[in-house]
Amino acid sequence: MNSSLNEINKLLAPPEISDCRKILCIQPHPDDNEIGMGGIIASYAAKGCEIHYLTITNGDLGALDASLSHEQIAEARGQETELAGRHLGASFFYTLGYEDGTLQDIPSLSQKIAEVIRQVQPEAVFCPDPWLNYEAHYDHIVTGRATAHAVISSSLPSYPKGTQTSPWQPAAIGFYFTSKPNTVIDITPYYEQKFQAMRLHKSQLSEEMLGLYYIYFKELGQQLAAELDFEIGEGLKVLSPLHLHCFVNAEHI
Repeated sequence: MNSSLNEINKLLAPPEISDCRKILCIQPHPDDNEIGMGGIIASYAAKGCEIHYLTITNGDLGALDASLSHEQIAEARGQETELAGRHLGASFFYTLGYEDGTLQDIPSLSQKIAEVIRQVQPEAVFCPDPWLNYEAHYDHIVTGRATAHAVISSSLPSYPKGTQTSPWQPAAIGFYFTSKPNTVIDITPYYEQKFQAMRLHKSQLSEEMLGLYYIYFKELGQQLAAELDFEIGEGLKVLSPLHLHCFVNAEHI
């Protein structure tokens, strides 16, 4: 009986992600990784983890400088992506080049994400939580749903059809921008580094917005860490591939 209970408890627990040696951080737009989990990325880099970025759209819809064309914005944001990512410790960068605000087709995007997963072979994949209540940006919803589908499908021998890549199954998916975190990572030593990286997105984030975010994320991080032995945390909803399909308890893990 005790053995069965232990197995059930393991099944209902989030996967352990602290010792990952390679991760893939997926963002709908340039800057989402830094804003959503910048401290976590820096903490992984400090442990020698190999960090890969996948950016889905070119983020060309808007900038602080209203005189820039869509092409100029996309070019600037591509440069900012790599500058900010490298500041946190990322070394590899991929982009799918969709236009900002155009994501609709979850199955099609899932196939493209799965190809990257199979090429990179990360132990864990990260993306925005597509089930966040009141999330209005469809690029975030589609990216999160497509990533989840890619995670459960990338182990299939021929997914996507015609692929020349080998199957790969990440052990975990971590959703950032989540209201239901089940894993809190200590980012106390990396909080300033997170904001240094965010500040490199000069086309998007004003000093006023950065100041507001600095206060907000510190307060949120202190709340997440209130019962833990550190000062500031970042939260993730971490699930295994098994939790992502026909698993009615996933919401409560």
